[in-house]
Amino acid sequence: MSKERYQNPTVNDTVNLRLFAYNANNRASFKEVQKVEVYFLDPTARTAENPDGRTLITTNHNITNAEAGTYVTELAMAPPLYVIGDYLDIWYVVMVDGEDVATIENSFRVYPNLWFTSPTPILYDFSFSFSPNKIRQGSKRYIVIDVTPNVPKVKDIERYYYNLAVVSPLKIYIEQACGDCMPAEKDLRMIVDGAIVDLREQNKGYYFINTEELENGIYNIWFKLEFGDSVYVSEKNQLQIFD
Repeated sequence: MSKERYQNPTVNDTVNLRLFAYNANNRASFKEVQKVEVYFLDPTARTAENPDGRTLITTNHNITNAEAGTYVTELAMAPPLYVIGDYLDIWYVVMVDGEDVATIENSFRVYPNLWFTSPTPILYDFSFSFSPNKIRQGSKRYIVIDVTPNVPKVKDIERYYYNLAVVSPLKIYIEQACGDCMPAEKDLRMIVDGAIVDLREQNKGYYFINTEELENGIYNIWFKLEFGDSVYVSEKNQLQIFD
């Protein structure tokens, strides 16, 4: 299974390690990304010279730069090389011609599998919220989606459902709410039709929207969370694009 670094990855998952780069407030690409080194913070290897016990696991040269200032490298975490614990990913980059190699350090954690058994199926629900609900036309920004389990405050159950919210696929839908406008065909009003929200951080999702391409007005926005044979669809909320 492929997950983001903050999506509770476990051993045998593939993790997308992402890096976003900006220069003078604009997304900008480096001259070069040479490599990404991944270290395990081994508690048994701590010394005075190596206080966090960092042990090199792999060096990755396969780095994708799909758009300006956005980098991703995939990490297939197969055992026995990868175990439960804390890791560092260190990026070696040359920002512009003539500069020395700089290092950028990030972290992620590999979690144990979160098993939960019950004599009943998945019964509880999730609530969805998002922000902002008003965006000025011409803006380019992320819509932040919160997925919150509605479960009894029992530690094991709550933890289990929060983990479902973290790892389950999340989709977003946006359609123009034009009332009696013509034509009324749904496919002409759909702006986003079930796009996967792949930038995830715990129970939050981030979807980038470019309103330069949208007309002013009211849009319906809703979300879908899928887990196993269960599908949770939020109510239609409203997003306003205005001058």
